[in-house]
Amino acid sequence: MKKISLILFSAFALTTVKAQNKFNLLVGTYTNTCQSNGIYVYEFDANSGDFKLKNSSENVVSPSYLSVSADNKFIYAVNENGTQSTVSAFGYDSASGKINFLNKNDALGADPCHLINDDKNVIVANYSGGNIVVYKKNTDGSISEVQQLIQHEGKGPNAARQEKAHVHMVVFSPDKKFVLSNDLGLDKVFIYKYNPASKNEILTLKGSVDVKPGSGPRHLTFSKDGKFVYLVQELDGTLTTFSYDKAGSLKVIAETSILPKGFKGGTGAAAIKISPDGNFLYVSDRVDANAISVYKILKNGSIELVEQQSTLGKGPRDFSIDPTGNYLLVGHQYTNDIVIFKRDIATGKITDTGKRIQLCSPVGLVFTKI
Repeated sequence: MKKISLILFSAFALTTVKAQNKFNLLVGTYTNTCQSNGIYVYEFDANSGDFKLKNSSENVVSPSYLSVSADNKFIYAVNENGTQSTVSAFGYDSASGKINFLNKNDALGADPCHLINDDKNVIVANYSGGNIVVYKKNTDGSISEVQQLIQHEGKGPNAARQEKAHVHMVVFSPDKKFVLSNDLGLDKVFIYKYNPASKNEILTLKGSVDVKPGSGPRHLTFSKDGKFVYLVQELDGTLTTFSYDKAGSLKVIAETSILPKGFKGGTGAAAIKISPDGNFLYVSDRVDANAISVYKILKNGSIELVEQQSTLGKGPRDFSIDPTGNYLLVGHQYTNDIVIFKRDIATGKITDTGKRIQLCSPVGLVFTKI
């Protein structure tokens, strides 16, 4: 009897593990270049790499970047549409994948490209507007009108791309006491003290740190222990490592380049992510490179190059690693697909599975629980 019970328990446990390894993949798209409904929800199996379409939004304009609430009940999206740009809130049923539009408000800045949220606020980076805006969350998950606007001023040495401020990202520090913001136009990372309960001074400037002139800081990520920050610069492919302390101070400690030796083509570094176990760093590059660089993160925060792999498409603007760490999915803005790579958890290396999600202009990928 014990043997039968053990077998039944083992079968149940295996079934449970398999069920836990299914996630929703949310994909934000551009809707102005091909036929797209906006946000798509796929069920993704992190055991097999298989996927199936569950649902999509309806008639949402270019939701290029998405942020999901901690309780998994709401999605916030930037609607990247020039001077007509907005920010939208949606109800989200993860079981069915159904997305329900709640409301939207003016971004008060052209081309929002990144956003974050917590239980009180939604914070947005406006690229062409060169500013940060903050919305309060209403009890139903919808957003208020803009409560705070912070305008960056200045320019950088690259006349074509740094003619003014271009805020490219906002990100919470691990303890949520600060918000860091990369400005591609000014070659600076700004550190703001975060006051979540404040009415209209939610962010107050603590300071900023300069990076290499003309490098164009785009995206950053924190190490798993929160002691280091890795920043990729779009314009020249620089990858900068900072030390970070709980007082919100950044200090440059190392610099490298994601470009292969002798590379002569165009570059446009895009996304930077860390594996769920915190052991590997991944960075995508666009234009002519269309590659992902893989780095091992050492205990002292320094990084070692593992490999550089083609993403097998054009315009890898974003990618995401599933929560188990088994797969890395790359969205290609120009070849209209998501390439599914198998990831070796021990070495960090990625290999093509041959599996593709065909989709109009995927540019933002987020995994959520079902």
